[in-house]
Amino acid sequence: MAKLGSLEDLKALLPTEYVLEEMPNSSQKLGYDGKAQQVRITSEKRANKTVTLVRGFQSRPGELEGIVGALKKQCGTGGRVLDNEIELQGDHRAKVASYLTKRGFSVKTV
Repeated sequence: MAKLGSLEDLKALLPTEYVLEEMPNSSQKLGYDGKAQQVRITSEKRANKTVTLVRGFQSRPGELEGIVGALKKQCGTGGRVLDNEIELQGDHRAKVASYLTKRGFSVKTV
């Protein structure tokens, strides 16, 4: 088989009746029900310390671990995933909201 040199060579391998499927809007993260994920960010006091909570994810645990790792680096704080919810030490609602909006989540800050 000859080496492919361009996208035109690859296109020649496709059947003639091939129709390119439309991809869903990748700017919005979709949940299990096909609707945009609504993530809620709140701040609570625990043991006289402030904690930022992010709830409403419909994701795999591995994906949440990646998100919490990036949020911990961006905010410069500790955090964890607990029961499909992210906890960050300190009040970081604005930083978390901007990061998740860039990632395609619909965010509501309370």
